[in-house]
Amino acid sequence: MFKKLAIIFVAVFGVLLAVPTIAPNLAPYFPSWIQPIPLGLDLKGGAQLLLEVDTNTMMQEKSVQLYEEARSALIDRDKGVIRFSNMRNKDGVVSFVVRNDEDVSRARGRLRSVFGDSVDISVDGRTMSLAYSQRAKDEMVQDALSRSIEIVRRRIDALGTKEPSIQSQGGKYILVQLPGVDNPERIKELIGQTAKMTFHLVNEDVTAEQLASGHAPKGTEFLPYIDAPEQKIPVYTHVEVSGDSLKDSQADFDQNNMPVVTTVFDAAGARKFARLTTEHVNERFAIVLDGEVLSAPTIREPIPGGRGQISGGFTLQGAKDLAVLLRSGALPAPLQVIEERTVGAGLGADTIEAGKIASFVGVIFIMIFMIVCYRGFGVIASFVLLINLAMIIGISALLGATLTLPGIAGIVLTLGMAVDANILPFERIRDEIRAGATPLRAVEAGFHRSMKAVLDGNLTNLICSLVLFQFGAGPIRGFAVTLSVGVLTTLFTCVSLSKVIIDWYMNGKNKKISYVKTDK
Repeated sequence: MFKKLAIIFVAVFGVLLAVPTIAPNLAPYFPSWIQPIPLGLDLKGGAQLLLEVDTNTMMQEKSVQLYEEARSALIDRDKGVIRFSNMRNKDGVVSFVVRNDEDVSRARGRLRSVFGDSVDISVDGRTMSLAYSQRAKDEMVQDALSRSIEIVRRRIDALGTKEPSIQSQGGKYILVQLPGVDNPERIKELIGQTAKMTFHLVNEDVTAEQLASGHAPKGTEFLPYIDAPEQKIPVYTHVEVSGDSLKDSQADFDQNNMPVVTTVFDAAGARKFARLTTEHVNERFAIVLDGEVLSAPTIREPIPGGRGQISGGFTLQGAKDLAVLLRSGALPAPLQVIEERTVGAGLGADTIEAGKIASFVGVIFIMIFMIVCYRGFGVIASFVLLINLAMIIGISALLGATLTLPGIAGIVLTLGMAVDANILPFERIRDEIRAGATPLRAVEAGFHRSMKAVLDGNLTNLICSLVLFQFGAGPIRGFAVTLSVGVLTTLFTCVSLSKVIIDWYMNGKNKKISYVKTDK
C-alpha cells in the first residue's frame, strides 16, 4: 500500500510542477523554485550571436609570454646567469644563441625544468629554439574557449538578461542566444571587450619632443588616453599590479557626486598595490584597460587594504558597465561577432500556437485510438497519458530546461511512443486470458511479462537522446532533453501509475475486461 501511495504522490507532485506553465496566472502562488518553463529563442524571439575566439591573437600573446619567461629563466641570478645573445621571437618561435658551448646543456635543462613538456626545444650548435608543443596549444585553445564561455555568462547574467543560452560550437566558436532581447548592441559591446586591466607607473622622464615623435624609450610605451585618443601617456611596460588580482568592483559616487568605479583586490593584489602606493608617493601611475589609459592619477599617500577608486569622467551607465567587465574578469582571447540574428516575437507566437495545435491533435488521436481499442483500459491509458504530458513539462521546468520548437517535437514524439508502454501489457493481458488465466492473474502476468520489452524500447530511446545531447548543439539538445525526460516519465506513468490505477479499478475482483473476447 505504501508503494502505491508513493507512486500517486510522485504523479501529483509532477503535475503540480507543470501548473505554472499551463496556467501562468497561478505562478505567483507557487514557491520560487517552481516556475514556468522558459521559452527558447525560436518561441520567445530575441537575439542570437555567434562569437569566434581569436586564437591567433591569443597565441601571439602566449609567444611574448614565452619569450619573457625564457629570458627570465636564463638570467636567474640564484641559479646562475647563462649568457646568450640575439634572442628574438618570430612566428611563435623563440630563438637565441648561447655564448659558451658548455652552457648549452645547462640552458636546455633549465628551460625544460621551467616549461616541462609544454614546449618543444631544439638545439643546433649553440643556437636554441623553443615553441609551444601542439598538445599545449590545443589545451590553451580549449581552456580559452571554456574560460570565455564562463566570462561571457557572468557578464550577461550581471546585466539581468533572463534565460540566456551560452554554449560552445565547433572548436573555437561560442553561440549566445538571448530570448526577449530586441537590441543586443550593448551586450555585444560588453562581450567584445577583453577587459584586461593593468596598473603601470608613468615615465615622467619622457620629454614632449619624444611624445611628439612617437619614439618611446626602451621599456616604455605610449598609450592613448581613453577620453582623448590623441593624447598619449608614457607608461612603463612593466605591470605593477594585474587586474587578475581584482576580487570585486562596483559603480559608486565620489565626494563630488561623480560616478566612479571602486575596486577591491585579493590578498596578493592588496600587498602589491600597497607596496606600489607606498614606494611611489607623489608619482603618477596609469590604470590601463585593453591598451587605453582610463586615468593616470598622482599617488598622494599609501593606500593599504587593497581598496582603490577609478575615476575617468564616467557616466553612471559607463561606470556600471566597467564594473561588470572588471568583476567578471578578462577574456583570455578577443571575441569577434561573426554572425548576428534577430528573431521577432511574432514568429515565436505563431510557432507556439502551431505547436499547441500539433500537440492537441496528436493527443486527441492517441486517446481516441486507445479508447476504441481497449475500452475501459483505454480510458485509463488516456488519463495516464495526460499525466505523462504534465510531468514532462513540470520536470523540464524544474531542471531549468528551455522549451524550443524541437523540444515541442520531442514532447509530441514522446507521447506517441508512450502508447507502446500501454499497448504491450494490454495485448499481453489479452493473450493470458485467452490462454485461460483469470482477469486478475492476466493483469499481473501481462505487466510482468511485457516489462522487458517496454524497458528495452525506452532505454534504447534514452541512449539515443543522451548521445544527441552529448554531441549535439542548440535545438538538437532541446529535442534531446525533452525526449530524455519523456522516456523517464513514460516508464513511471505507463508502467507504475497505470498498474496502480488498474489494480484499483479491478478492486481485487475478477472483473470482465471489456476489450478481451473469449470463447466462453
